Amino acid sequence: MNLLKLRERLPRTTPARQPALLPALLLTVCCAAPAWAQEAVHEGAQNSPPTAASIAAAELAIARYLQVQTAGLPGKVTIRLEGRGTSALPACDNPEVFLPPGASPWGRVSVGVRCQTERPWMRYVQAHVAVEGSYFVAARAIDAGRPLAAGDYSERTGDLSRLPRSVITSAAELAGVVASNRIAPGAPLRKELVRGVTVIQQGQAVKVVAQGQGFVVSTDAKALSGATVGAVVQAKTQDGRLVSGIADMQGQIQLAQ
Repeated sequence: MNLLKLRERLPRTTPARQPALLPALLLTVCCAAPAWAQEAVHEGAQNSPPTAASIAAAELAIARYLQVQTAGLPGKVTIRLEGRGTSALPACDNPEVFLPPGASPWGRVSVGVRCQTERPWMRYVQAHVAVEGSYFVAARAIDAGRPLAAGDYSERTGDLSRLPRSVITSAAELAGVVASNRIAPGAPLRKELVRGVTVIQQGQAVKVVAQGQGFVVSTDAKALSGATVGAVVQAKTQDGRLVSGIADMQGQIQLAQ
């Protein structure tokens, strides 16, 4: 079939019908557009951009959550949001804050924020948790196997979150210990760099001491295990009683009061 015959078979549109087709075509286009436009408007209504009030609510929720999580850390805690902070979060009246599984509120951390709305969302905000506190460093070179004395270490103050988690923060942890490895001058003292001095051997005869206000009572006993300074150790007294206490520097067992 040639083009001429095909053209003759097509229905002729009179000039009177042409105006009637134009509104129908425009109506079809107008009705097709809202399918995606309405969805975009609906999503925008659910995840609306943040407001000053929603930003403040998210910041307060994060601060309160991290303050609870850091309550037991050894030092003064300072919380600082980084990057865009909460300004990138959609608006939410009641944000919920959480930490990912296995994460700890220490140093740089990603804090999760979620909102239970008709269309729930979840985002992460970068934060830095600084812990200002005291820690100990070697005042001079300490050879392996050497017992630590007061002149071997000194106290400093700084952000503990920038140091190894095992850094020693209490002088009591340095009582009766020896260096496990050589420690360079100025190096932070860490728990794995020292070990306790064994002051009680298994089967050794020991003194069990109980102290109170205005009195000191002691009795002889036999240690049931070895112990370092500060360790819990059990012993059996001469009359067969089992007692438990803390090994001190003198190799005695101090009963808890």
